[in-house]
Amino acid sequence: MRALLSVSDKTGIVEFAKGLEALGVEIISTGGTHKKLEEAGVKVTGISDVTGFPECLDGRVKTLHPAVHGGLLARRDLPSHMQQLEELGIQPIDIVAINLYPFKATIMKPDVTLADAIENIDIGGPTMLRSSAKNHKDVTVVCDPADYDMVLEMLKNGGTDYDTRYKLALKVFQHTAAYDAMISDYLRKEIGAPLPDNPTFTFEKKQELRYGENPHQSAAYYQEIKPWDGSLVKAEQLHGKELSFNNINDTNGALETLKEFKDKPAVVAVKHANPCGVAVGDDLYTAYKKAHDCDPVSIFGGIVACNRPVDQATAEEMNKIFIEIVIAPDFEQEALDILTQKKNIRLLKLPDITADAPDDAIDIKKVAGGLLIQGLDTELFDVENAPKPDQPATDSAAAGTSAFGKLVADGKLMVVTDREPTEAELADMEMAMKVVKHTKSNGIVFVKDQMTIAIGPGQTNRIWACENGIKRSLFDMKGAVMASDAFFPFNDCVEAAADAGVTAIIQPGGSIRDQESIDMANEKGIAMVFSGMRHFKH
Repeated sequence: MRALLSVSDKTGIVEFAKGLEALGVEIISTGGTHKKLEEAGVKVTGISDVTGFPECLDGRVKTLHPAVHGGLLARRDLPSHMQQLEELGIQPIDIVAINLYPFKATIMKPDVTLADAIENIDIGGPTMLRSSAKNHKDVTVVCDPADYDMVLEMLKNGGTDYDTRYKLALKVFQHTAAYDAMISDYLRKEIGAPLPDNPTFTFEKKQELRYGENPHQSAAYYQEIKPWDGSLVKAEQLHGKELSFNNINDTNGALETLKEFKDKPAVVAVKHANPCGVAVGDDLYTAYKKAHDCDPVSIFGGIVACNRPVDQATAEEMNKIFIEIVIAPDFEQEALDILTQKKNIRLLKLPDITADAPDDAIDIKKVAGGLLIQGLDTELFDVENAPKPDQPATDSAAAGTSAFGKLVADGKLMVVTDREPTEAELADMEMAMKVVKHTKSNGIVFVKDQMTIAIGPGQTNRIWACENGIKRSLFDMKGAVMASDAFFPFNDCVEAAADAGVTAIIQPGGSIRDQESIDMANEKGIAMVFSGMRHFKH
């Protein structure tokens, strides 16, 4: 028997080679692997002695030769194949252990250049792996050092069986497919190319999950090859049980909402992928109390995301109820001492918790028989396309101090009603739009004094979302603002909000019946601003 060993990751390769040598297997090797085995006292034949041709082009060409691939691809059950090998002086290769140039490690370097990345694209390795895997009926191919011991044990007991060789070959094709996908994705992003006609993505399994959304569904958690700072996969779990499928999905939703708030301490509470309480405060304790009080029923068993380190006072307040997960940039030691008293709460530390996704980040949704891919919803307003009614109100005087307030003051986002919003209403309108953007459609959000006081998510029509929020609110709606994720097809939401005490509304606009909503707002003395940007979330 002959074995070809050529690895970039040399973990366990010496022990594997010595085990093969002890079984009388002739070992062939290349480059650095050849040197390492020779230094370890393993008798090894150089690849040039097999091909009769020297390695060339700085090692770029060494195994791309019939003496190698003929030995890998020849079918032992076909006499014609074996006769050709004999005529050509080629010997079969029965065992292959190969792993590839470290392309992933190369592109993870912060100062990597395109030239460096290209130089670390393996050609000979994938070719030999694919040849061996194709001929798995006769060849045992290993691409994962974790399989060395298993293969050696089987060889000691008479050889590998077909089922094992098949599974090893499958592992190879999964490995090379992921390798090529990683390369193509890197090259595409380097030039900002659009999504390809035949998209391929590669992910690494981060965690085997006990089940999916429900106990009868299998599931696993995968991460991107190069995840960005601020993404959930970068979080460090400090305490508690392992995350479940629903934990991960809900925490991701909490993070997406939290990233809307950077300037002041903010807390986002999420239940079943919907915000159930969001607030901003002068300190984290105040923000948490306000977020909790929006819906003290739904936050029970929910996810809490904080954009500031959790302190002792906030931890004491959190510990009064059952919370599934708290994720924050850090935890003071006193806070950890308090929260870890409950063994089941999961505590996640994510230092760059408010870091934004890169411009080329995408969202993927699986549908039956296909895939939907889109860019992330990273904007809030569209000043270019915000509807401008034929008879707008006079220029707004209430600019406020936020970027949103300045857009309104400059007329880029138009006050479409007779009444103009106050500075406080402008601040609340901006916050309401940030929250409704992350609320399942049809979504309606009510905000007052920089906290949500009611959220109406995921209804089949907008008036139900509006009415549900009003009905379930624990607060006086007088002076509150309302945000809608999409335009009002009728004026019923405006009327319901006004009757509840709402004094200002922000919505995308763009309905053919916008004027009816404007007229109702004017009749009720409400200020209304068109944002120009829809935020459906399904």
